[in-house]
Amino acid sequence: MTIQPEQALENNLILQLQALGYKSVIIKDEEALLHNLKSQLEIHNKVKLSEDDFRQILNFINKGNVFERAKILRDRVPYVDETGEHRTIELVNQIHWCQNQFQVTQQISVEGKYKNRYDVTILINGLPLVQIELKRRGLELKEAFKQTDRYTIHSYGAGQGLFQFIHIFVISNGVNTKYYANAPLKDRSFKQTFYWSDIKNKLITQLSEFSDIFLEPCHISKMITKYVVLNETQKTLMVLRPYQFYAVEAIIERVKTTPKYGYIWHTTGSGKTLTSFKTAQILTNLPQVHKVVFVVDRKDLDYQTTKEFNSFSKGSIDGTNNTNTLVKQLAGDNKLIVTTIQKLNTAITKTRHLKQLEKLRDKRIVFIFDECHRSQFGKTHSDIKEFFGGSQMFGFTGTPIFEENAGTNAFGKRTTTMLFGDCLHKYVITDAIRDENVLKFSVEYISTFKKKENILDINVEAIDEEEVMNAPQRLNNVTDYIIANHGRKTHSRSFTSIFCVSSVPSLIEYYKLFHQKKEAGEHQLKIATIFSYGANVDLIDSGEEFEQEWEEEELGMAADTGRGIYQTPDKKHPRDYLDEFMGHYNLTNSTNYNTKDSRLFYQYYNDVADRVKKKQIDILLVVNMFLTGFDSKSLNTLYVDKNLKFHGLIQAYSRTNRILDELKSQGNIVSFRNLKQATDDAITLFSNLDAKDEIIMQPYEDYIEKFQEAVTKLLDIVPTVDSVNELPSEVEKLEFIKAFRELMRLKNVLGTFTEFEFDDLVMSEQDFEDYKSKYLDIYDSSKKPGKEKVSILNDVDFELELIHRDEINVSYILKLLANLKDAAPEDQEKQKKAIVELIVGESQLRSKREQIEKFINQTLPIIKDSEDIPEEFLNFWTKERIEALKTLSVEEGLNTEKLEQVIGDFIYTEKEPLRDDIIGMLNTRPGLKERKTIAERVKGKIMDFVETFINGISAAA
Repeated sequence: MTIQPEQALENNLILQLQALGYKSVIIKDEEALLHNLKSQLEIHNKVKLSEDDFRQILNFINKGNVFERAKILRDRVPYVDETGEHRTIELVNQIHWCQNQFQVTQQISVEGKYKNRYDVTILINGLPLVQIELKRRGLELKEAFKQTDRYTIHSYGAGQGLFQFIHIFVISNGVNTKYYANAPLKDRSFKQTFYWSDIKNKLITQLSEFSDIFLEPCHISKMITKYVVLNETQKTLMVLRPYQFYAVEAIIERVKTTPKYGYIWHTTGSGKTLTSFKTAQILTNLPQVHKVVFVVDRKDLDYQTTKEFNSFSKGSIDGTNNTNTLVKQLAGDNKLIVTTIQKLNTAITKTRHLKQLEKLRDKRIVFIFDECHRSQFGKTHSDIKEFFGGSQMFGFTGTPIFEENAGTNAFGKRTTTMLFGDCLHKYVITDAIRDENVLKFSVEYISTFKKKENILDINVEAIDEEEVMNAPQRLNNVTDYIIANHGRKTHSRSFTSIFCVSSVPSLIEYYKLFHQKKEAGEHQLKIATIFSYGANVDLIDSGEEFEQEWEEEELGMAADTGRGIYQTPDKKHPRDYLDEFMGHYNLTNSTNYNTKDSRLFYQYYNDVADRVKKKQIDILLVVNMFLTGFDSKSLNTLYVDKNLKFHGLIQAYSRTNRILDELKSQGNIVSFRNLKQATDDAITLFSNLDAKDEIIMQPYEDYIEKFQEAVTKLLDIVPTVDSVNELPSEVEKLEFIKAFRELMRLKNVLGTFTEFEFDDLVMSEQDFEDYKSKYLDIYDSSKKPGKEKVSILNDVDFELELIHRDEINVSYILKLLANLKDAAPEDQEKQKKAIVELIVGESQLRSKREQIEKFINQTLPIIKDSEDIPEEFLNFWTKERIEALKTLSVEEGLNTEKLEQVIGDFIYTEKEPLRDDIIGMLNTRPGLKERKTIAERVKGKIMDFVETFINGISAAA
């Protein structure tokens, strides 16, 4: 079979889109695009626009970035006609999304920084809202993804900037087809590209089938107008994934056609908040719906969900601080409310509130329950259902309650189906892992004590298992294990972790051990904790009502409103310990939290959550908190020393499996209890046991075997390290890059296993490092500024995050230099060579190689004491930096002060200097023809300067 060229793929797509109802138009450049836009707006709005009218419209819409233009698209555009009358036009019909004008064109040429031609563009009312980039069969889809990034940088903002109205990108090589939102480059990731699927979650990857469904005019218009979300906090566009789309559609259809309830089963980590927001937003616009109430079961989720909802649509929700506020909102004009199950229950059961709420009894209020597996199995559900007789209820859960995992209360066993009826859409963990929307789990069971051989002679029932589990020596062993292996599990603290334990007394003992060992200098990990210290901990309710927010079993005690019922072995109350531990936190983070004020405690909770997300906490010790409802992409490890089962186990494990980047290849579960059967049971319940291999990572030995296979493939391409130099063209280099990249991915996974040693691999560590150096050489050469012709290597994701190691930085090199200084003369040359090889193999140090070698050869020999090396190195580096700045200024004829300002601005904003900024630094202003070349060259030198002299140096200073 011959490889299908891109042009054939493109032409076939155009024919297919025409058959779907698109009108094919020839548009070669921006002038033709503008002419077409004018005519399409006239047709859509049934008006005749003069040139002046159209100029006003262009001036109005040609402003702002992609996010701001997405807002403009949703508003009417004003202009003043020739008679002086104020008029408006519509850019897109959002209510009747099929009633728009649909066109398709190909190879539009736009000249910005470079001249680019775009493959296939879908125009709606003349505006380019969907851009399709194609690659020939056999090429990586990432190449098309990278191409859209290049176009964003080079030309989408050129001229009138109409291509900044793009909402959705589609990329395809014929066999694989994905879509994604037009987010800012800093937020754009190949991990956030999605396949479309049918309602049963069967992937639709072929371009022809994808186009028939996703690019059908009514569907793509509906996706743009209804299912692209404008995130106000991040100023970015988000587009729903197929399972989110089907869930929203199912609920909307049910509300329109029947009063029946229903629930959505979407696995933890699949984006239920976005799904529920879009559901709530659309429901509030239905005339038959009086209000939509989004109900969570804890105040931390109340705050978190309100914040997230308002980020999707600014001001869409007025969070309810207490029950009085909730009652006012229910009785008032608020269409969308977020509250807790506790406040809602108080509102309908306390006599003082009933008069205000009486008129709502028969209103069509839609209740959406988040994480309904937690909140809906007591009397509250019945109370809400009875009070709001005209209501309709929908639940969202990642782990439904079935007969097998249903607890028993006064109402007997109650399942999700009993309370909510039909499952309207299902997307289970195996679906999410297959679609790469969440990660697999790597589960390790660590034995912490051995039973004696004569255990059978003992009355087993007489053994207090918790006493054994909480034995001081065992807790100490677990603590030492975590300290020893935390770096390996989190890729040198590139990620963070949670450690969940069985009870507050156990947590206190663990925290004390970590703290004592840190004080003794045995580790530098940042440890924090939070736990409930009594039955009446109320996170925030303005003092009106106190509600039991956390489960009493956390303390292993009866309800305790004071400090006297439960005592730790040393007669100290858990609350006193928590205040002590919060004191440590305050010292470390310059905060002032305590348990004396419920508001301060609530702020502490949110601050802890924020610092976990920002990787400012290495290990968070908890009992139950943070094991459900907490999302952090930077968290990759869960240490477990408590018995988990069914939905509790899946929920806890799922804290670790959010998608982030290539470095985060799986969620790590390190269990100090034998939870193997409990894990199998949970997987069986929420998927099926046959799917275990899809959810749990394979054993260490399997990855060793895969590494062996990858080495064989690599050696077929480059039998020796030197043969990399002889690769004849970029095509062969690309094959080497792909082969070695796969090797790095496998090494990344292997490195998280406790038993990993390089000796287990068929390739020596030195050979691996040598090949890595050649890999980085190709990366460096592909990124050098030069010809306008784009190298095929520019489209390749080198996945440098797999090479980055935090411990190999300048500070680390300084330690090696100190060892070199103190080494015996006969060992110095060997150590010097090892340091140079290490620099060559680390992506973040390669740019500094010349200066570090210069320091080793010229300055190090004259330093008398190795303890003076850090200070001498800093002095040396400062002189080198000043000299390099002078050289750059002289070579390019730059004003030094302006150059320093531009570099300072770049370091602060991380935004590359604009061409005008660079031209403004030149002592002699160049001609128009020269400006582009000079600006590119100078910008390249500035980037090199920052990479060499600034990045990675502050830690050493």
